Amino acid sequence: MSDPAPRDPAQDPAMGRYFALQVVRLSGALLVLLGVLVQAGKGPGPLAALPPIAGIVLALVGLWDFFFLPRIVARRWRTPE
Repeated sequence: MSDPAPRDPAQDPAMGRYFALQVVRLSGALLVLLGVLVQAGKGPGPLAALPPIAGIVLALVGLWDFFFLPRIVARRWRTPE
């Protein structure tokens, strides 16, 4: 038996969607990190002047972005039955 023809990764929508979900998760993790830094008063540049509540809000948005947004996006991409 011969091997099937290799698939072109540029035309595989699943690969693009997978990487998009990982970028969403990474952005959520970065938001959490930034929120913790702002809350501690050690944010980068002008973000250090933000009040601590802004850091808490950023961290909460980052948690939502990390845990829930990928599931919501994946449901929208699901193949209809």
